[in-house]
Amino acid sequence: MDHAGQRPGLHILMLSDVYFPRINGVSTSIQTFRRELAELGHRVTVMAPDYPGQAQDEGDIQRVASRRVPFDPEDRLMARQALREALRALKLAGIDLVHIQTPFRAHYAGVAFARELGVPCLETYHTYFEEYFFHYVPIVPRAWMRVAARRLSRQQCNALDAVVVPSRAMRQVLQTYGVTTPMHIIPTGLELSRWQGGDGAAFRQRHGIPASRPVLVHVGRVAFEKNIDFLLRVVARLRRRIPDVLLIVSGDGPARAGLEALSRRLGLQGNVLFVGYLDRRTVLLDCYRAGDVFVFASNTETQGLVLLEAMALGVPIVSTAVLGTKDILENAQGALIAREDEADFCDKIVQVLEDGALRGRLAAAAREDAAGWSAPATARTMADLYRSLAAARAARGPAASADRLADGGEG
Repeated sequence: MDHAGQRPGLHILMLSDVYFPRINGVSTSIQTFRRELAELGHRVTVMAPDYPGQAQDEGDIQRVASRRVPFDPEDRLMARQALREALRALKLAGIDLVHIQTPFRAHYAGVAFARELGVPCLETYHTYFEEYFFHYVPIVPRAWMRVAARRLSRQQCNALDAVVVPSRAMRQVLQTYGVTTPMHIIPTGLELSRWQGGDGAAFRQRHGIPASRPVLVHVGRVAFEKNIDFLLRVVARLRRRIPDVLLIVSGDGPARAGLEALSRRLGLQGNVLFVGYLDRRTVLLDCYRAGDVFVFASNTETQGLVLLEAMALGVPIVSTAVLGTKDILENAQGALIAREDEADFCDKIVQVLEDGALRGRLAAAAREDAAGWSAPATARTMADLYRSLAAARAARGPAASADRLADGGEG
């Protein structure tokens, strides 16, 4: 039964081309919704690629044989036949709805599977691909990649019963693409109980960072689209005013080698510390809390979960507010919004670092900001959407699936 004790829970298949141990916002979103939906009485089966050396999964996570993706050692491509066989084995499992999380092999297989079962199919648009693909296929002109990304997004979204977007800005983007499928703004909430504590002093001690040293923290995948190179240039400017400032970059990814080289060219060897991926349950909390300011400047976020994590831990924020991060930051009291301008961003950081009273006010307000983004609330909204889609499909009859999803199968 669901949390109201009145209706049986739904069985949801979440299909994704990525999941833990691959660390990114998609993996976090799937995990968060899966846990919260289970609390509401729904069963969620996650189907995702296998990864070399992955840890034992919790129940209802099915792994599909996969291979390495060229030019992207972090990601995996599910084997087509293995994926089909895994889905075939679920045909009698009572799947009520298919929720796709990524637009690659999972999309086409998920749409075809939903059509075969006659159940609703929706997808969350997690990634702003228009500003993403050209970083990874540099031989193709950027304008061509933008056109291709828009066309692909339009075709895929219009083959679904519904599209979930994490922010108002992302809905507006998809509307300009020509997406006509109903879109629902449902951000990934934060499991507040998991983002408490943290020992910043212990983290500093482990890395030999004096307690009095001004520290900036950035958490996220170290990828080209995250605009971390801009933050390095900000630190180069900031160092003229606060010589011992330190930027800690937590995460890893394809841009790390280039960013390390850039930090050397800027003479920042003593002002930037790359620490790689950290355990999200323990050391990452310490890393956040070690910072006097959390800094962020990505222009491609459909939401920006790390901002919520920093808020929950009471870390003042200096960030740009673009696309999805605007929804989080525009009414936040625990953050200073900066332009993507090195001088302005630097000034905002100095303001926080040099004014202890301001820093304290921002820290307290940040925790209150985070409380408005609770995972249980967003999961209830998602569950309501699932219910409405299932009811609408039942009213129309199973043949409606073939009509709506006719253009979504893999060629």
